[in-house]
Amino acid sequence: MAASLHTSQLGSAFLGKRTGICVSTVPVTHLGFRRKTVECKESRIGKQPIEVPSNVVITLEGQDMKVKGPLGELALSYPREIAIDRQESILKVRKAVETRRANQMHGLFRTLTSNMVVGVSTGFEKKLQLIGVGYRATVEGKELILSLGFSHPVKMTIPDDLKVKVEDNTRITVSGYDKSNIGQFAASIRKWRPPEPYKGKGVKYADEIVRRKEGKAGKKK
Repeated sequence: MAASLHTSQLGSAFLGKRTGICVSTVPVTHLGFRRKTVECKESRIGKQPIEVPSNVVITLEGQDMKVKGPLGELALSYPREIAIDRQESILKVRKAVETRRANQMHGLFRTLTSNMVVGVSTGFEKKLQLIGVGYRATVEGKELILSLGFSHPVKMTIPDDLKVKVEDNTRITVSGYDKSNIGQFAASIRKWRPPEPYKGKGVKYADEIVRRKEGKAGKKK
């Protein structure tokens, strides 16, 4: 450090003699850095309590939880950063440690826990709609058969934990107690013919808004 300061002073003196400009030098004695700790706020979703209905049975074994209700049974394993507290008919998901990963997973596992409790007690459903000439759907046994303008009908096997109902040949309702399975099966139906933006033809969710595009204008006369 002393050698570098000495070199700097010599260079400054030489520069002053050559140019006739007086250059002042200030010796640097110490450079310090202060580390500031930023604490993350608690997740607004994660801190909300979960009400457990009377017809739902919850079993906690370490980091594993099982939820059983009138519609079915679900299980979930929690990471070590997340802990579950039960107080009579209330469940609380909290962070076991204060880390960045715990902050990221706090709200996620609270939502997954709530979906399990609601799913086995009341269930979930996802609705889709078929739009297009000749587009129709039917249920035969454990298969969903779709006519979507292909040269052959599309046959999809319905999972055992889901129920599929078709109304007016164009409205499909997928219901069950596992929200993730419902969403995955509904997405697999939609991917066969996603709605196109010009005429809106295809398979879309009932609450989906399809942004339309203007078609090519004809030649002006």
